[in-house]
Amino acid sequence: MIRRLAVIGVGLIGGSLARALRKAGAVEQIVGCGRGRENLERAVELGVIDRYTHDIGEAVQGADMIFLAVPLGAMKDAFAAMKDHLAEDAVITDGGSCKGSVVADARAVFGQVPARLVPGHPIAGTEKNGVEASFAGLYENRRVILTPLAETDDQALARVRAMWEACGAQVTDMSVEHHDEVLAATSHLPHMLAFGLVDTLARMKENDEIFRYAAGGFRDFTRIASSNPVMWRDICVANGPALSRMLAAFADEMNDLARTIAAGDGDHLLEVFSRAKEARDRYVDGLQSDQPSE
Repeated sequence: MIRRLAVIGVGLIGGSLARALRKAGAVEQIVGCGRGRENLERAVELGVIDRYTHDIGEAVQGADMIFLAVPLGAMKDAFAAMKDHLAEDAVITDGGSCKGSVVADARAVFGQVPARLVPGHPIAGTEKNGVEASFAGLYENRRVILTPLAETDDQALARVRAMWEACGAQVTDMSVEHHDEVLAATSHLPHMLAFGLVDTLARMKENDEIFRYAAGGFRDFTRIASSNPVMWRDICVANGPALSRMLAAFADEMNDLARTIAAGDGDHLLEVFSRAKEARDRYVDGLQSDQPSE
């Protein structure tokens, strides 16, 4: 049981964690922290949090679990704001999409990575923002990756694992470096493709007509381009090396397809499309069968 949870950033991710833990009866008190008064007041009205403050130092006082759901670019300042206000038993974790930058920021602020810091990343979300978008079931049957370090306290790791499992999530561990490589391929690259496609079409002279005739497939593929631009700017900067490599590899693939289409090489196109279909069918079906039944 979490005695007091401090949620720094009460939006979709932080708000959904609070809702899920409250629904599971796994937390006694929840303190929210953020900059937007209206959003925080709404969080209290909805019962997502019990009270709020705009001061991170005040929010973490007495908290035995702290969850950081702030943009990666704000992570270092958040660590600095809480540094001198942490309870002795306080465990810190986060939901950032890049773990290397979180670890580097913690080391810069604290001088070393705190033993009770457990970097984490819930693989869940929508394109919506704010506490109104949060819901208790966001993490059910979804994966949460924890990236403990050599310095990480085993008890702190166990507590963060138990917190996410109380939300119905499947928790796995991997190294910081491996996490950032995997997420560059599976999450960050698709978002870049969606942002890039929509921006390219929006800058074309005929963009009104293009968007007017966009079919369901276009809407489905580009849905994630409605995600928070500030958050994704921070992710790109934080995970630049891994994401740059993935974008370069994808650009090579697109150039190959362009040359193949220009040459009218239907056999090669069929080979590429068939290989892609087979891979997606195999892996997506495998991921679905790997989910626990309700």
